[in-house]
Amino acid sequence: MNKKLADLTDEELIKVFQDSNTIEAYEILVKRFKDPLMNFVYRFVGDKDISTDIVQDTMIKFYLNKDSYKSFAKFSTWIYTIAGNLAKNELKRRKRRTILSLSNDDKEHTIQVEDKSYYAPDRLADGSIKSEIIQRALLKVKPVYREVVILRDVQGLSYEEIAEITKLSIGTVKSRINRGRTQLQKLLKNIYKE
Repeated sequence: MNKKLADLTDEELIKVFQDSNTIEAYEILVKRFKDPLMNFVYRFVGDKDISTDIVQDTMIKFYLNKDSYKSFAKFSTWIYTIAGNLAKNELKRRKRRTILSLSNDDKEHTIQVEDKSYYAPDRLADGSIKSEIIQRALLKVKPVYREVVILRDVQGLSYEEIAEITKLSIGTVKSRINRGRTQLQKLLKNIYKE
């Protein structure tokens, strides 16, 4: 191939990685997608440490399952699908933990408070309070709507890409985006009345 690896498209890089197991091709793809995936996952689950773990797990799954990628799909769609599924699994685990702790019959109850004192990626990017308020509101949007709103409005993916990632019809994707945006607007409405 005449092109340098760094000049190749995502799809060309994954093909090189699949065909020759060239670690450099894998590393370039990791570098390209690490930050966008971190932003996506963080906005979905709302925890920096867990988001870091999910992105790392995504890259491990990508490495181990590179041959399951098929060239008819965009690489970005494939890797966002992996990250999205891991993020959804994390939300399910959290929900199960919450249900278990609420139904505990022990006389002694322990309340766990999540430490939110870390510096979140969006705070580091622009340092604004507005961004934090939007993030908190976004975490209150139902997960089925939150995922598609983040993929569309934060990550800038097309309706077609989102439909492929979520395995939903384009009509359902558009409907969920509208519902998610409506929920988000209602949550933010009172904040911006002042």
